[in-house]
Amino acid sequence: MEIRSPEFKANVTHALADTRLQKALEFTRPAFPSRRAAAVANLPEFEQLRDIGRDIKNHTLANLDFYLETYAASVERAGGVVHWCSTADEARTAVLAICEKAGAKTVTKGKSMISEELGINDHLEAHGITPVETDLGEYILQIRNEGPSHIIAPAFHLNRDDWEESFRKVHTDLPADRVFNERRDILTEARTRLREKFLAADVGITGANFLIAETGSSVIVTNEGNGDLTQTLPRVHIALASIEKIVPTLEDATSLLRLLARSATGQDFSVYTTFSTGARRTEDLDGPSEYHVVLIDNGRSNMIGTEFQDMLRCIRCAACMNHCPVYFTVGGHAYGWVYPGPMGSVLTPSLIGVDKAGHLPNASTFCGKCESVCPVKIPLPSLMRHWREREFERHLSPAAARTNLALWAWFAKRPQFYRIATRIGARLLAFLGRKKGRLISLPFAGNWTAGRDLPTPEGETFFARYAREQREKKS
Repeated sequence: MEIRSPEFKANVTHALADTRLQKALEFTRPAFPSRRAAAVANLPEFEQLRDIGRDIKNHTLANLDFYLETYAASVERAGGVVHWCSTADEARTAVLAICEKAGAKTVTKGKSMISEELGINDHLEAHGITPVETDLGEYILQIRNEGPSHIIAPAFHLNRDDWEESFRKVHTDLPADRVFNERRDILTEARTRLREKFLAADVGITGANFLIAETGSSVIVTNEGNGDLTQTLPRVHIALASIEKIVPTLEDATSLLRLLARSATGQDFSVYTTFSTGARRTEDLDGPSEYHVVLIDNGRSNMIGTEFQDMLRCIRCAACMNHCPVYFTVGGHAYGWVYPGPMGSVLTPSLIGVDKAGHLPNASTFCGKCESVCPVKIPLPSLMRHWREREFERHLSPAAARTNLALWAWFAKRPQFYRIATRIGARLLAFLGRKKGRLISLPFAGNWTAGRDLPTPEGETFFARYAREQREKKS
């Protein structure tokens, strides 16, 4: 997928001015947090489960080489094939080779963020193979030639009229004056159109929420059932998964599944939770005749043993972005790459470099909500701070920011001068905003005041006020 992160500021400016996007964000903002809160309240042991989930992932990452080898051996015993891919290019080559060997003309796809990371659709199309997204949200995005804006609700940024407009534009064989009375009508039209694609597909590609070392199984969770049709109807099933999706046992997978849906959509369990193990056996009624797992590193092994290893615990529930005030102000596309929100602000610099994604760790209020709702307790604010430090050390932050921080540090190390300077600054700001009670324009702070008004300081610093109040108490 195209890397656009260097344009973060321009993306944000566009997002704030996009009235349709702001309407969609406002409509959906309260839904995910309220559903998660209700689901958590109904499970008294949820906090204990978070500890269990964190420990499962930590143990797996500490022994990742062992569990990857165990998983590969289990897959092969079940009649599957594992393709080890260090880079995105290797993964794309492996997928294309499988498709070409199968003589594929059409490939159906379940929702998969790793396929977005790899740019699988563009690669297949460039070689004469037609990929068809079967997740409802991904289907509309493919029609509109857009990327996902959310990792579990990819068309999060669209309104109902956007869907209707796109369907009328693309499904030209249907009556132009047809009426969409309710959302179900949109679903029915998409389902009818996709049914023929499911039946015609030569290869099905899915992601994987978990890979189980014990059994060689891949696990997907969906609410639409499209993933099941994608991996059972075609002759060949390809499961795309990054290396950190490994868990040791079935018991570990089910423990994490209890966290996943509750954190993601507020459900006890997703409507479909499907375990796939190997190719179709003689006694099976359905399933693919070939089962391939494309295991992808693409920079993740470089995170092992570093301060960013905790990020590899992520189970892609999106709870962090569902509670993030920044995400719900600018939407997912502003982040410029596959992974938006707090998790993307940590993962993206790890995968494509802080030089290309340095703005993202700075796009946070550090309110800490993301860490408080993460089902596996990833310390996201701390990890973003680490990236800010890396950015500063490599002189990647803007010169003005570095100069101003150096100036602040000089004063902060000299308390007497610091208090004099802040006293002068507070009084000056109070004077500038004296007529309106707020600051609508400030020299050297145009990016702040362009989008918000700042309350006018009262003219007294905290230190000065504290000292005055102490004197008054004594008198």
